Amino acid sequence: MAATITFRPSADDERIIDRARHGDENTTDVIRRALRLLDREEWLQQARSDADRLRDEDLNNEPEAW
Repeated sequence: MAATITFRPSADDERIIDRARHGDENTTDVIRRALRLLDREEWLQQARSDADRLRDEDLNNEPEAW
């Protein structure tokens, strides 16, 4: 079962939520969408970090795995 999280938005938070609202979305929908965007941004940041770390890797120099 999902946990309930209490959130007390500041006036600035409410302004951001209202501006981000699509159609008939409620506050919960906006916050869920924001959490998914945050998750995606963190995934992209990790992917960029991995790509940067592996940029000099040359698989042509590796032995065949088969």
